Amino acid sequence: MSLPSNTVRVPAPVNAHSHAFHRILRGRTHEGEHGGAGTFWTWREHMYASAHSLTPAAYQQLATAVFAEMACAGYSAVGEFHYLHHRNDGTPYGASGPDSEPHAMELALGRAALAAGIRLVLLDTCYLQGGLGPDGSVLELDETQRRFSDGTAAGWLERHGRLGTALKDLDAGAGLLTLGAAIHSVRAVAPDDLEFIRHHLDREEPLHIHLSEQPAENQACQAAYGLSPTGLLEKTGLIKPRLSAVHATHLSAADIEALGWGMANIVMCPTTEADLGDGIGPARELADAGAHIALGSDQHAVLDPYLEQRALEHGERLRSGERGRFSPAEIAAAAREGGLRSLGLPENHDHLVVATDSVRTAGSRTSQLPLTATAADVAEVHINGELVAGNGIHTRLGDPAELYAAFFETYPEFS
Repeated sequence: MSLPSNTVRVPAPVNAHSHAFHRILRGRTHEGEHGGAGTFWTWREHMYASAHSLTPAAYQQLATAVFAEMACAGYSAVGEFHYLHHRNDGTPYGASGPDSEPHAMELALGRAALAAGIRLVLLDTCYLQGGLGPDGSVLELDETQRRFSDGTAAGWLERHGRLGTALKDLDAGAGLLTLGAAIHSVRAVAPDDLEFIRHHLDREEPLHIHLSEQPAENQACQAAYGLSPTGLLEKTGLIKPRLSAVHATHLSAADIEALGWGMANIVMCPTTEADLGDGIGPARELADAGAHIALGSDQHAVLDPYLEQRALEHGERLRSGERGRFSPAEIAAAAREGGLRSLGLPENHDHLVVATDSVRTAGSRTSQLPLTATAADVAEVHINGELVAGNGIHTRLGDPAELYAAFFETYPEFS
């Protein structure tokens, strides 16, 4: 079918890193308790409160809105880095009592993705300890973190296997839901458990990990193990092409070399890294070393694939003082091919129809749309052979803003 002359068809981008529940935090963490500027700890306090309070029903309604917003923005697939596995007291879903469906939180995300018509790679996350202190000491799980943990790596892997079956049953041939794996961080999983996962996890599954997001993580890992987080992954044999290192912001030259030599994926989340003040990672150096760049929206302070693409290059320009660190073709590849590779997804025909006559795009060359367009220019979104969204409205679910309004009305405790 021919397109209107004022539009162009482009491959649909992929969101390689998402925490759907973080959407609750948008516009709520920029002020401190007494009206001053919000800090990282303001954000963390709100994040943990949200993580503690969510139920499967609430999460399904919230995630449906989040995935609908993603689809309307132009994302065709999402890697959901998920660790809210159990009830907030740490007991598994599937036992007696309310919310007794096994894998209730994971299936809530699956149902939300099916409703939104977006491809979901559920990155089921191993989280076993509360973190590392500045001196390298291992911290116990706190009250909120109990729901993240399966107790042991073997316990996580056993539940992970059962989840794969449940997710396949839920997908029922739709072709939208697949299972991947994640390690929360080297702070949350000890070296022996990293090696256990390397030996026992299906080698075909993508494996993601938060890596060197902040200097404090590097310092604690060095104090605990005498290695950087990347050095620890290298020692335990995890730096492989299936590995995706998320953020990878604070790296040494040796870290960059190891990640490049292992042809790892690097999932940059530029708008989140800016929002949290994490810093600007060495994307150009990583790509030159042999790593593959992908992009994610992480906490959804912004949900716009074009703004993530633009921020990747703008961050590089600010960091280096040089223009043109990534070509428009490289930026578009990070948003599409890099995301598919990171999530272990095959090539497909998902695509967008983008307006070329808006106030932002008029006069732009098609190849340079990553540096001029925004989600407001996405006229149509086609996923898995279906027209899923057009001009900011979901074809089945309607306006995502109304979905959010309904969520906050139903669950005022998050307002």
